[in-house]
Amino acid sequence: MKAEVVGMNGKPSGQVQVPEVFSTQLRPDLVKRMFWLVGSHGFQPKGRDPMAGERTSAETHSPPTGTGRSRIPRVKGDRYPRGGLAGGVASVVKGRLAHPPRSEKVIHLRVNKKEKKLATDSAIAYTANLEAVKARGHRVKKLALPMVVADDIETVEKTAELVSFLEKVDLKAELERVDGRTKRNSGKRRLRGRVYRGGVGPLIVVTNDRGVGKAAGGIPGVEVTRVEDISVLHLAPGGVPGRLTIWTESAFSALESRMGGGVLG
Repeated sequence: MKAEVVGMNGKPSGQVQVPEVFSTQLRPDLVKRMFWLVGSHGFQPKGRDPMAGERTSAETHSPPTGTGRSRIPRVKGDRYPRGGLAGGVASVVKGRLAHPPRSEKVIHLRVNKKEKKLATDSAIAYTANLEAVKARGHRVKKLALPMVVADDIETVEKTAELVSFLEKVDLKAELERVDGRTKRNSGKRRLRGRVYRGGVGPLIVVTNDRGVGKAAGGIPGVEVTRVEDISVLHLAPGGVPGRLTIWTESAFSALESRMGGGVLG
């Protein structure tokens, strides 16, 4: 089986053999599971000082009764603001947290190598399934999948040139869909720097990023990654496989080593 290679003018410029990885069994359950496992590797450990709220002289009265007050620990001393106030326990002023985050908690979930490779191969195979691509919401009609383009796209440095090419390959409606989904966040997400959220658009897989990554940075939803770094995080955002993927000819050929246990993970 062969796939057509699309030139920068939007017209076929040759053919390339489809790698065997595209015949991998489709496993949506495994792709979704691996998305959350691999996604945990980007979490940042956080915790609290174990002594936070405990640096106090507060003690419970002994015996704890007979003073007409609750049995909660009280700060020792008098004639100063903190004297006699509760401390050293949760839910009091300047007290500790009841169940604080702990930095030693295991948040990076382990992944089986063979399971990860099978999930990635399955996610790659999904990129050639037109029904799965449409089910994700991508606006494609008669697009031939898998979509392979000439390596010249790697040298595109201007956003306008990349947009022009995507429109030539009948992806104008897709760009409009993603651009219309850009929303402004509110609440803590915005306070923490996550001001905008948007839709997921096409993924461009290259061998060498010679400028196309910078050009794609100005197009909402479009992402560029190297074939060596490809994973379910790129191919199945949210754990849903079938992302519209554009392969360069050299990146497409590099997939030949996957089924044989090659260097691609």
